[in-house]
Amino acid sequence: MDLVKGILMKIRNEIKFILNDRSISLIDFEVEQTLLDFLRLDQQMIGTKEGCAEGDCGACTVLIGRLTNGILKYESVNSCIRFLASLDGCHVVSIEYLSGKNENLHPVQKAMVEYHGSQCGFCTPGFVMSLYALWMENPTPSKRDVEIAVQGNLCRCTGYEPIIKAALSINKFGKPVFDYLNIERKNISSKLTDLQDKKCVVIGKNDNEAILPATIDDLAAMLKSRPNATIVAGATDVGLWVTKSLRSISPALFIGNLAELKKIEIKDDILEFGAGVTYSEIQSWLSKFFPFLENYWERIAGWQVRNMGTIGGNIANGSPIGDTPPVLIALKSEIVLRKGNKIRVLPLEKYFIDYGKQNLQQSEFILSVRVPLPVSNQLNSAYKISKRREDDISTLAAGISMVVEDGLIKDCRICFGGMAATPKRASITEDSLQGKLWCNDTFNKAVKMLDEDFSPLSDWRATKKYRMIVARNLLHRFFLEHDLNTAQPIQLLSS
Repeated sequence: MDLVKGILMKIRNEIKFILNDRSISLIDFEVEQTLLDFLRLDQQMIGTKEGCAEGDCGACTVLIGRLTNGILKYESVNSCIRFLASLDGCHVVSIEYLSGKNENLHPVQKAMVEYHGSQCGFCTPGFVMSLYALWMENPTPSKRDVEIAVQGNLCRCTGYEPIIKAALSINKFGKPVFDYLNIERKNISSKLTDLQDKKCVVIGKNDNEAILPATIDDLAAMLKSRPNATIVAGATDVGLWVTKSLRSISPALFIGNLAELKKIEIKDDILEFGAGVTYSEIQSWLSKFFPFLENYWERIAGWQVRNMGTIGGNIANGSPIGDTPPVLIALKSEIVLRKGNKIRVLPLEKYFIDYGKQNLQQSEFILSVRVPLPVSNQLNSAYKISKRREDDISTLAAGISMVVEDGLIKDCRICFGGMAATPKRASITEDSLQGKLWCNDTFNKAVKMLDEDFSPLSDWRATKKYRMIVARNLLHRFFLEHDLNTAQPIQLLSS
């Protein structure tokens, strides 16, 4: 037992997880240690490769299984930016596991061999693990399903065509029902259930401390007693602090295990979801209530990153080019913040103050995100411009929402990322559109007002001139896509 700021906690000083078919228990390790380093250096399991060390190339892909509402689900993740401490209560599956007890090629590997899906072979284990995750979830994928599954896997020599052909042919070499993970699912689920003892995990101390709160109350108490702690959710950003900048993140509060931050619900015409909900977990909800986001969502990073990264984390880091804030701001989203036992609600746009500065008090954290459901006559669009179509950082992102009634524009909200030091609304441009006639002439005049709203910077991603031209074009494109006076509005599904 331990007492932290009035909260009595049950403490455990070790992390426990399953690695392939072995139980692992660790009491002493570096808080910044990644799963990739643990596999390759500590366990001498070198099938998982190290490429970019930033979650971009997919060579380090493994599967992570976790119980969610009693159901065991496996997802592909980047082990290079997945911290060891976050694995408590999980089942880690590496490429070595696929050989099974007979050490034969797995059906996914057989398909890759048969269809010549590998040349130098460095990237192959990562591709195999991504396709394995897809095959387990969807045994009969479409070509587009395969393309999405390998968004986060880079191949420099083989080319994607034979890999896609292999992915579409895996069932020729075996069926998921006979796969070892499915056969052992009940047994693994039972073992993972036994690991869930509802105890707060504390490993190390001082400059090497990793903490896994068992509840939201634990998190609030720990953060008050350690106000300078680093909150780690998906680590798709924090992971790079370590692998690229060699920064210390101790003390680190790992919150990916908190079910309370994973809740998703509809309440009073508002979609509310916990800050720990990942891009993948919220995607089906967004597709249902905000279908315009489906194409946009598939362009955020790659599959592995979407399986790890959280919406709360994307907001919290305050990046001016974060993918989600522009569209969430355009949709009038709010965030719920907690400090100790105090709760406050803040319009999302008010969270971003300046570059590197957010409206966040010491020991305060994002609890949830609230997004109002669309109303009648509401037109919405989201756009992302980047050098690569997929698995790339934004040069510019935009969220646009307008209500059009009786041919007049009402409730106009336009937000851009990448045009200022923070995600920022185009308030002057909005005012120029408010109450105006929905027509081409109105938008031709409005796009010129963007010069009054923004003075973007030039950097290695784009010049100031380019960003302004693109912003104008996207606003005009919004009109073309939603033109109510055209029998067949222009629908451009790619940015």
